[in-house]
Amino acid sequence: MIRQYKLRDYNFKLVVFLIVLTFTGVLLVGSAEPTLQNKQFAGMILGLTLMVIVSLMDFSWILNFYWIMYIFNVLLLLSVWIFGSESNGASRWLKIGGFGFQPTELSKIIIILFFSRFLMEHEEDLNTFRTLCQTIVLAVIPLVLIFGQPDLKNTITVAILVCILLYIAGLSYKIIGGTLLIIIPLIIVFLFIVIQPDQKLIKDYQRDRIMTFLHSDEEEYSDDVIQQNNSVMAIGSGKLTGKGLNNNEVASANKGNFVAESQTDFIFSVAGEELGFLGSASILAVLFMIIYECIKTGWQAKDLSGKLICTGIASIIAVQGFINICVATGIAPNTGTPLPFVSHGLSSMISLYIGMGLVLNIGLQKNRNYREVKKS
Repeated sequence: MIRQYKLRDYNFKLVVFLIVLTFTGVLLVGSAEPTLQNKQFAGMILGLTLMVIVSLMDFSWILNFYWIMYIFNVLLLLSVWIFGSESNGASRWLKIGGFGFQPTELSKIIIILFFSRFLMEHEEDLNTFRTLCQTIVLAVIPLVLIFGQPDLKNTITVAILVCILLYIAGLSYKIIGGTLLIIIPLIIVFLFIVIQPDQKLIKDYQRDRIMTFLHSDEEEYSDDVIQQNNSVMAIGSGKLTGKGLNNNEVASANKGNFVAESQTDFIFSVAGEELGFLGSASILAVLFMIIYECIKTGWQAKDLSGKLICTGIASIIAVQGFINICVATGIAPNTGTPLPFVSHGLSSMISLYIGMGLVLNIGLQKNRNYREVKKS
């Protein structure tokens, strides 16, 4: 379970990047909603503690329980349907004591762990019809449970995640090409159906977000598009260096409450307004370096499962970061996706820190060939 490691192999650079980004998030959340700053800081400390503990646990030993983790994940997602608390028409939270927990965030990490082991075991026969069918079925079960909450954004995120894991595991380009020929027309048909007023595939509020994005200039959707327009104006108003953290300017979009949910979904608008272009670019740079370190660690991993875990964690951070910033800048429909390690949302932060602990442990067990090349 716990092995002896060499301290020099510990990726302190990655740890520093995580601390810098998360503490920046603590400051931004405190500026957006002062009452949440202490909670965000406590979440950071808890996340770092869990990360260190997980980083000292042999990831290969953890993967021995991959079927138990899969079953636990399905039961966890089912419990949301049965015991979940409803908010804005969606049941995505479980109340544990006085705390709220979003199981889908932890589910992403479990899915990465499961498929990392499953795909490694089926590396030789990955492109056979039987293995592909098994993989699809195993992926569809949690996807259906997440979609039914309803949680369209995380359904899409997990679907993208599984596709990336399959690609890294060695899925044939012929299968990828054939799949795209099927999926692209299905997406077009799906969009055609959901824009119809009487459609039943998705919830009305989800349709409204899509219609707002497609018809932002129409008066019918003017109220819905104000949120993103204000976010864009807030980012632009920060100019090069920003207005400063916790500023009290009357025209501030953050302090004037012109951007709702600025502590979570639109935290990047707070960064743009208060830290300016330089501060926002710095956040993106640190986020990129975290993703790079994860991918780099993956390519140095001792086996395919380690490579898949690192790539999966990097993919979550990259996809969620991309979606969050696209929403805040008006490039994509409003989906309510947090900015990794920055937005308020302890379920997301702590789950990602657990994932980073796995990445650090994989880094402690570098591929032997890599060690020999490095020594020479």
